[in-house]
Amino acid sequence: MRDAQKPDHVSLHTLIGHLREGRYVIPDFQREFEWRPGDIRDLMRSIFLDYYIGSLLLWKGKAENFKALSCEPVYGYRGVGKPEHIVLDGQQRLTAMYYAFTAPDKPLPNRSNRYVYFVHVDKFMADEHDEAFDYEQLTKKWSKLLTDKSAQYESHLFPLSVVGEPGWALPNWVQGYEAHWRAKRQRAEESQTGEQPTKAAALAQMHADNAAQFGEILQGITGQYQISYNELDKDLEIDKVCDIFTQINSRGVRLDVFDLANALLKPEDIKLKAMWREAEPRLDYFDTEKMNVYILQVMSILRQTYCSPKYLYFMLPGHPKPIRDSDGTRRKEILVPDKQDFEKRWNNAVGALEDAIKVLRHPQEYGVISSSFLPYVSILAVFAALRAHARTLPPPLQLDARRKFRHWYWASVFTNRYSGSVESTSARDFLDVKTWFEDDASEPALIGEFARRFRALDLRKETKRGTSVYNGIFNLFVLQGARDWMTGDVPQYGDLDDHHIVPASWGKANLKGSIHGSILNRTPLIANTNRNVIGSRLPNAYLPELMKASGEATVRAILESHFITSIAFDILLREPFGPEDFEAFISERQRTIQDAIENLLIKERLDLSPQLRDLDIATERVELALRKCIETELGEGPGLPQHVNQKVEERISRAAKKNATLDPEAFRTLSSKLEFFDLRELQETIVAKSAWPTFEKRFSSKEILSTKFDQLAELRNGIRHSRATSEIVRKEGEAAILWFQQVLR
Repeated sequence: MRDAQKPDHVSLHTLIGHLREGRYVIPDFQREFEWRPGDIRDLMRSIFLDYYIGSLLLWKGKAENFKALSCEPVYGYRGVGKPEHIVLDGQQRLTAMYYAFTAPDKPLPNRSNRYVYFVHVDKFMADEHDEAFDYEQLTKKWSKLLTDKSAQYESHLFPLSVVGEPGWALPNWVQGYEAHWRAKRQRAEESQTGEQPTKAAALAQMHADNAAQFGEILQGITGQYQISYNELDKDLEIDKVCDIFTQINSRGVRLDVFDLANALLKPEDIKLKAMWREAEPRLDYFDTEKMNVYILQVMSILRQTYCSPKYLYFMLPGHPKPIRDSDGTRRKEILVPDKQDFEKRWNNAVGALEDAIKVLRHPQEYGVISSSFLPYVSILAVFAALRAHARTLPPPLQLDARRKFRHWYWASVFTNRYSGSVESTSARDFLDVKTWFEDDASEPALIGEFARRFRALDLRKETKRGTSVYNGIFNLFVLQGARDWMTGDVPQYGDLDDHHIVPASWGKANLKGSIHGSILNRTPLIANTNRNVIGSRLPNAYLPELMKASGEATVRAILESHFITSIAFDILLREPFGPEDFEAFISERQRTIQDAIENLLIKERLDLSPQLRDLDIATERVELALRKCIETELGEGPGLPQHVNQKVEERISRAAKKNATLDPEAFRTLSSKLEFFDLRELQETIVAKSAWPTFEKRFSSKEILSTKFDQLAELRNGIRHSRATSEIVRKEGEAAILWFQQVLR
């Protein structure tokens, strides 16, 4: 057996050539190629950054073995090929390399389109490695780009399929890229008027220099990057080969980031595993094996924003991080000077995560009262880091930062933001939200996206517990104060059931598909109520019993706390109850929950008490009614007061600059302009000299109207700006609301 296996290595260039020639085949007993697009991207990143990607296990093949194991080419390969090696370990990596470097004409598994992979050369040369590697579906736009070299050069997009092309394709691309930017530099120099080079010329020169360096890097990667492999002798018996394969796949243990960090920190006398054992009991609420890695990520985010594995390496004591400044100069910086600083940062990160877990599980904060209802475990690191950063802000900024933080969190939940590339998303969000904390004008695009997209949520499809939207809605039930239907208590951790309002057994028998499992038909109850009181009965059987025992008004009020309106309640009582009634119920609940998302999250009423929340909604309805009144009464009549119109025009202009999709020309009508009025501008429009005769019959007295506006404004501002509101302010505000409701009816 001494000659049964031979360790060796092969260059990336040679390996790609072998893949292109079809020398590697996959035995039938191997699982299918199952990597996702992002997995392939991450492998490309590892290769370009000269990381070790693991060893391959190959079996030197012969005809009878190819036939006996029903071997097939790697996924996407077309043609006869020249089979030479049977892949026992490394199929996913080899297939990923073939797919990225040759761009075969075949979609990825479970995808409808092909994908292309590329490097953003400018970002790669700026050491922005988390953003430098990407992929796209091969749409018409990208098909055109792959044939347009000039567009690739201008966009700094290097298609990785160029690496897999035979002949001189790779050096020709690099030369073309460099020539493109040297020509742009020359044109910029010819157009300049002074002696100093223009910014455009300097930038083009930098890109040209980068092109030459990138070519050298490509040459080094393809020619010198080595992939190690072990080759089993072709005369080894099949049973032994299969046994070797089984041993590899049953005993292999993945070395993760934490294990690697632990090994690298031992020479620094930092016992990372012992530190984790001490911290683990404080962080064991959520069921995840990555909490130890999240501690390292929080440390990294707070120190350097980024938290991908490469950047965690720079958190080792005394290890220099290469920095490229905006002017192109390079330097090195030590982020963590010594053992004491590392341990201090570790302890701070543990504390930040402990705080994050406590606030997430609080029933009045984020409502994750059961660990299985956290929308994303992967959001923990950036969640903890942002909360920790917010506590370092000057006191006047902290309250507003808390409001913005909550808005970011819920926007992330309901846009499925943390279901993809977590490390790069965390870094981007930390930077964006950190800036927003200190500058209202720097609102992240995510916030507007959330406001636009939440109405499109189809909650009928949210049938799988554990998805971010499903769990997010469940958290809202808790935050709304959803009480148990039998006891009136708020369900607590360990005594919580995810209850089917209309029983699952009825749904399976009477409905198509899995809609009975939708979040629209679920709600939190105490386990005893769910299993022993309600069981598998329809609501028209158990709700009358609850009303008889506790009174109809009480039961209706409790169900309101579960976003079940009186309309939905009456539907549940229908006798007989059929599929069309179920559809009516979930349609009403969908509307109610979407309204709740808008009221609680987008309009940021979540921090208010239920009483203030109702007053805020009532105040908003008065404002909307005043707008409608002005639109109806003025029509084509007197124009807006000049100073009011000017302020509104400026507001529209600022909004258009922040949102490219907003067209200022669409806001020329009175009704559209009224969307940008504040409460006082509505008052000034009504009492304006030219308009008052139109409104006098309705409001009778400017003095009374002014008093009511003052009372309403004081209540509204106290609520919206989180200021304490006295009982007098509240009562006068309520009286003003009633007065406006009467005169505007």
